[in-house]
Amino acid sequence: MTIIKTTYNRRSFLKSTALAGGGMMLGFSWFVSCKPSPEQVSNMPREWFEINGFLKIGENGMVTIMSPNPEIGQNVKTSMPMIVAEELDADWKKVIVEQAPLNTSIFTRQLAGGSQSIRQGWDGLRMAGATARQMLVAAAARAWEVPAEEITTDNGTLHHKNSGKSAGYGEMASAATEIPVPEEVKLKDSKDFKIIGTSRKNVDGKKIVTGKPLYGLDYHKEGMLIAMIAHPPAFGLKLKSVDDAEAKAMPGIKDVLTIKTYKDDYVRSMFDADAFQELVVVVGNTTWEVMNAKKALKLEWEPFKGYEEAFKTYSGDDTFSKKMPGGLENTGVHMEKMDKFPAKQLKVARKDGDPEAAFKKAAKVIERSYTAPFLAHNTMEPMNFFAHVTEDKAELAGPVQTPEFMEQSVAARIGLPLDKIDIQMTRQGGGFGRRLYGHFVVEAAVISQEIKAPVKLIYTREDDMTFGNYRPSYHATYRAALDADNKLIAFHVRAGGIPESPLFANRFPAGAIDNYLAESWEMESNITVGAFRAPRSNFIAGVEQAFLDEVAETMEKDPIDFRLELLKRATSDPVGENNDYDASRYAGVLELVREKSNWKTENNTGVHRGVSAYFCHNSYVANVLEMVMKNNKPEVRKVYCAVDCGIVVNPIAAINLVEGGTVDGIGHAMYSQLTFKDGKPEQRNFDRYRLIRHEEAPKAIEVHFVESDEHPSGLGEPPFPPIMGALANALYKATGQRHYHQPFIAEKPVIG
Repeated sequence: MTIIKTTYNRRSFLKSTALAGGGMMLGFSWFVSCKPSPEQVSNMPREWFEINGFLKIGENGMVTIMSPNPEIGQNVKTSMPMIVAEELDADWKKVIVEQAPLNTSIFTRQLAGGSQSIRQGWDGLRMAGATARQMLVAAAARAWEVPAEEITTDNGTLHHKNSGKSAGYGEMASAATEIPVPEEVKLKDSKDFKIIGTSRKNVDGKKIVTGKPLYGLDYHKEGMLIAMIAHPPAFGLKLKSVDDAEAKAMPGIKDVLTIKTYKDDYVRSMFDADAFQELVVVVGNTTWEVMNAKKALKLEWEPFKGYEEAFKTYSGDDTFSKKMPGGLENTGVHMEKMDKFPAKQLKVARKDGDPEAAFKKAAKVIERSYTAPFLAHNTMEPMNFFAHVTEDKAELAGPVQTPEFMEQSVAARIGLPLDKIDIQMTRQGGGFGRRLYGHFVVEAAVISQEIKAPVKLIYTREDDMTFGNYRPSYHATYRAALDADNKLIAFHVRAGGIPESPLFANRFPAGAIDNYLAESWEMESNITVGAFRAPRSNFIAGVEQAFLDEVAETMEKDPIDFRLELLKRATSDPVGENNDYDASRYAGVLELVREKSNWKTENNTGVHRGVSAYFCHNSYVANVLEMVMKNNKPEVRKVYCAVDCGIVVNPIAAINLVEGGTVDGIGHAMYSQLTFKDGKPEQRNFDRYRLIRHEEAPKAIEVHFVESDEHPSGLGEPPFPPIMGALANALYKATGQRHYHQPFIAEKPVIG
């Protein structure tokens, strides 16, 4: 049993009052005790560890638990309240879940990103439930005049065995508000969990399948207008002139205006990134009328010269510059430049031993290069937001992963204090990192302020796909040195991209090889990029795992045995001190997937297997992918997934995340790409941007979780990166051809 302090800071418990009619409401603000990895710190805000929530118990025993973080499909709106309910010993059937409001005076760091919601909220959410439970017990002890330690709780009921007395939580709720908040509370042992570790249906599930209004696109306010934007057709261009006479004359059109999303002297946060600062906006009565008027605009564009943008760090204590070079960029030129990036500009990220000497004396050197294109997020629900800005307040509502940061951005842009900005969070039809960047929230506010009316800004699919914040384009070269006995003696990775490097220098196989060199590089671009599901890992994991298979084959070793040998070295005698993975847990998922897939057993004729494993977002995932060739095309028959993400809060939701990430990873590696010609995206909609189709998804996905008492870690992103390596390795087994460039479907003639 764990003892946890409730007094994390002077604001820990903000309020404790009786509800009208008798009941209990506790307001919480607490710091989570766990620490992020260095990679998490570099990708996510440095001070987002403070989580908050409301817990309300009515006199009838109904419990309302507020879910603090944005819901983007990862099911935290179910899982986070489950954690509170577990420590409260609540009856889940009597739990009502509500989306917590954005309220920066009570809640902080309400953010969906980095697969951190459950991990960062674990201790705080448990504390909320345990504290309320202890106060209810104390109230019952006072009322029954018995020792508190003799009272037990179960399923929303208090019991005193010796006296035979019992009471529902609702009966003691009002009295519990008179109990002082305890300085510390006891948390359950994991073996005593009754809710955590059991499958609970999505609390919004019925509303989703019956079409209830939940999403931003569903949001409606009487009298609101519809707005759409026009932005430059190519990266490297800016607005020159506008002829809006024809558009303004069309039926239902209220106005055509030009806006600047941010003021010229504004220092942006990381989440204010956008590609096009000056936009033309059409405002009208209906979506159809506005879409047609937008087509009637006569717009001229001109090239811009290179410039720098100033951004605040996550903490806001420092700034850095981001270069936006001029010019109209092309995918072909990108590939040539990445392939010939000057060696003198490489940055050494890690060096163990003497890799240069080892490569010189090597009997055999294996060298392979890999590439991946830009990718668009393509969330099912395109960007949208409602705004009604008046002289003294701003009301906003819609889907965004960073509502608190956007509240600050809106306040700065429209000149209102924070306490006059109200952002309501809707459920989001996909995020994947795209909705971390809330320029569309600011745009909606500026438009409403300009036209002095409530407005809903809606991006078309083409707007969304061509506005930027893409997954970067990447390139990596791997080398392995073998001695005369066919043993691995050195390893070298050189990785970079446009405009960022995907390298994680301290991840496996770092720490497992005496002579190791990791080098990084970056290339400037005016094509804007941002976080994409499992940033950087979504490329480097797959290519690393594909290369390791080639090395294993050259060494005449089983690919799983080869990885386990390296991990054994990293466990017993690690090289270096900065290895950011637990080698034993890494090996654990490989051993589990080997067992569950019967890896050592002879396969049926025609079934080809690929394996991979990876660590990211504090979790470990291993895959075995089974493939057959059907009509000379690959078909993924089955995928085995072994996952170590610590304690699994809601198994059915966890399985869904693993299955979704698996399908997503196969689809992006096999089919998706965004290319550019003279700065213009060549794929503007799904007629040219290829996503995986139903018939191409695995016919079965089998998910196995490592039994663990470790605190929960990330799960929304970790299943995504490694499956790409398993896919590449299975393709090789099935076709005899290695695939080095995504999307694999482009590497003909093997794949039709």
